[in-house]
Amino acid sequence: MTRWENYVASATKIIGAYQGSLPLHHFLKAFFKEHPYMGSRDRRWISQLVYHYYRLGDWGRELSTAERLIAGTFLCETASTDLLKALRPEWDEKITLPLADKAALLELPVTATRIFPLLDELSSAIDAEAFGLSFLQQPRLFIRVRNGRMDKVLKLLQEAAVSYEVFENNATVALPNGTKVETLLTEKSWYEVQDASSQQTGTLFHPAPNQRWWDCCAASGGKSILLKDQQPNVQLLVSDVRRSILENLQQRFTAAGIKNYEARVADLTADRFPETMGQQRFDGIILDAPCSGSGTWGRTPESVSFFKREEITKYQQLQKRIAHNVIPFLKKGGSLIYITCSVFRQENEEVVQYIEETSELRQQEGGVIAGYGKGADTMFAVRFS
Repeated sequence: MTRWENYVASATKIIGAYQGSLPLHHFLKAFFKEHPYMGSRDRRWISQLVYHYYRLGDWGRELSTAERLIAGTFLCETASTDLLKALRPEWDEKITLPLADKAALLELPVTATRIFPLLDELSSAIDAEAFGLSFLQQPRLFIRVRNGRMDKVLKLLQEAAVSYEVFENNATVALPNGTKVETLLTEKSWYEVQDASSQQTGTLFHPAPNQRWWDCCAASGGKSILLKDQQPNVQLLVSDVRRSILENLQQRFTAAGIKNYEARVADLTADRFPETMGQQRFDGIILDAPCSGSGTWGRTPESVSFFKREEITKYQQLQKRIAHNVIPFLKKGGSLIYITCSVFRQENEEVVQYIEETSELRQQEGGVIAGYGKGADTMFAVRFS
């Protein structure tokens, strides 16, 4: 058996064992730990094969796992690979063809519907075909350059011969996925690793000096750092349901040089939660709601195979409950920023409708932030007042 056949056999074994109960990258890490004889090149190739398999979504279910693994490489790669040269040289010669021509060689239609089975659940503003086909490409890595350090950042990238793209806002830099940013850019205060679409949510904030803002589902604090960079004098409260999350946030804030803020553990779904907040009122509330994460599944394509449709409604119910509990703490005339990294209308437009029906708030701006086509996540963000 050749090395390449061994790679396919190992990837087939992994897919047969993986049940989706933990993120794929964690499962792969555990698998390789149990097989220490595999070198870094072996691990890279096998991981790539497995990810290519899951990028196909529901496409090619009639094929064997081994056939899908090789077909996935053909459809997802755009340059010649040693694996295809060894196992399908006739495909490797055609690797640069457009997707439709590749599909013709495989004799199976390659459509968004065959890849992403939940297209009927998408927000109406999303291009379903473009979104579904985007799963065949690995998303890029993005950083947000802070404190006017763009020249210094680009100089270091150029010295390291790393390809990059600077977006129009002159703060967002796109890098190849897998770039060791922390090794290239050792001064952590110069940048934040943050998806391009996540960065774009900041255009809805509009903070003013000395306003009081609450990032109520703060997680690792990316939106809060974005807010503070826009207006350092904002009085900031961050909260999340787990103390460990806030401890991670504190480390990130320290690296970013952010010191003046208040943090608290809070379960926003608890019946008694409103009582614990007292009479506090905020000029702005960022509700980066827990969601399906479907707009980020290009980074975790295994989710397409293991996510259950009925979970969308469960997330919507959670989002409505949290919105109901936090809106009373918004000052009259203040701004609620509702954000998800979901592509599903139940979590997006339908929650907007719920907020407008159950409060005096009205949507002012925002909507779908499309990441497909530029290697970014797809998100949804709306400002109410």
